[in-house]
Amino acid sequence: MTTTFKQFKTRTLKNSAVKAEYDALAPEYEVVKTIINERIKRGWSQTQLAEAVGSRQPVISRLERGEGNPSLSTLHKIAKALDLSLKVSMK
Repeated sequence: MTTTFKQFKTRTLKNSAVKAEYDALAPEYEVVKTIINERIKRGWSQTQLAEAVGSRQPVISRLERGEGNPSLSTLHKIAKALDLSLKVSMK
């Protein structure tokens, strides 16, 4: 029997340690997902976004893979290039 990703995810997130890590990473992945979706919505390549931000394509690639650690300044530039607003909060 083949397990779908959704089934795997549901089963795996029943582990409280995994769920805690998953929840801790949620804000980062939400930012990445937004950047990718907005870039694609505009029909831009990573190179085009990088040029709009004043950066290089490998920087955007790393960020979209979740391997970057962008500064607030970089996120602000990306948001501006994509006609978005950047809101940061702590609770």
